[in-house]
Amino acid sequence: MSRGSFVFTPMALRSLELDEDMLERYKYKRQMASHHLNSYMLKKEARDRVPLRSSTALPPAVCQDVVVQNALYTGDLEAMQHLFPRGSTANLIIEPQGGDMRWVARGEGLWSLTYEQELTTPLHITAGRGFTDCLKLLLQRGANVDLAPGGTTALHESCENCQPECTKLLLIHGANANAVTEEGLMPLHICTSPESLECAKYLLQPQEQQDLQRYFKVCQLLLGAGADIHTTDQDNHTPLHMACKNANPDIVDLLLANGSSVNNMDYGGEAPMHNILKAVCYKVSHHPERIVRALLNHGSIRVWPGALPMVLRHCSESPRTIEVLLNAYSHLKVTDTWVESVPPETFKEHKEFYESVFSLAMTPRSLQHLARCKLRSFLEGRVHKVVPKLDLPTFIKNYLLLEYRGYIH
Repeated sequence: MSRGSFVFTPMALRSLELDEDMLERYKYKRQMASHHLNSYMLKKEARDRVPLRSSTALPPAVCQDVVVQNALYTGDLEAMQHLFPRGSTANLIIEPQGGDMRWVARGEGLWSLTYEQELTTPLHITAGRGFTDCLKLLLQRGANVDLAPGGTTALHESCENCQPECTKLLLIHGANANAVTEEGLMPLHICTSPESLECAKYLLQPQEQQDLQRYFKVCQLLLGAGADIHTTDQDNHTPLHMACKNANPDIVDLLLANGSSVNNMDYGGEAPMHNILKAVCYKVSHHPERIVRALLNHGSIRVWPGALPMVLRHCSESPRTIEVLLNAYSHLKVTDTWVESVPPETFKEHKEFYESVFSLAMTPRSLQHLARCKLRSFLEGRVHKVVPKLDLPTFIKNYLLLEYRGYIH
């Protein structure tokens, strides 16, 4: 067919120009699903986390079976148990029909309108629709949690559709929270609506305990080799700032034991105490109360009393953190704002503790507590050095060092 025998209208030409990039992406997605594909992980970081034997495994097959697709899109657990029995693989690429119609090249000079096909997987379908039981079944059948034939992972899908339980399940099974789409977006970037807050919380949960221990050992090696604990980055963050931001209590203890300053400010005017209090609601499982206690015992600045209701609102899920923080004050002005700052479900879960806090609106602090505050004020930043050397019973020394008691008095 000659060039002059086939005429495009100006509108069609503009449409073809706009779709050129889409066609390139479509070819790339088809290539990702081909049987010659040797690697289908989104990032090398994700590939490295797969056992070595997976490198020789066959790539996932393309599935166009309507029965399978119907079971996935409707969340039919019984049908999926039949379609994915024990010993079968759930590593499939789904190529559904439908969607927007686009110009597609069929040969030299030949174009036709066809439905755009978006490659997806069973994990993407179930995670994006909140079918938690179906998602769990697929993961138990060995579905690759980081498979991304269409450029996004199942974790991106669950976050985009605000499915926190599916997000949690994927992360438990090793989904890469730092996976990047073709547009450079991580799952956390997609959590932009109030409904996606729970997904964001799961994404921001701290690393596994073994990871924290690994970082702690690395810090030990660095300090042993003469690393400077007072060094700062471009924002004037010290290592202690970063350890508090990541809620790693062992590293905080290590840095403080080696002379790190608790009151250095970054360029935003924030001390390490500010960093840990911001992280409490996301990292309760990392015992942030240990960090707050250590900072206070080393002479950290305290929160302005007028800001305590805000701290209470953000840190209420960690009563021990609140307890340690409030025990650094000799007097507290408890108002109705304090009561309103604690969510009802949190108050119900930790009723005894928060009742002891709110009771201070009608009663003064105990003499025992006031004596503790007076001694701590006298010692200033030397509490952690002096108190252990005092000839006092252990329980009194622990009390002076703000040991947790489960209530405020």
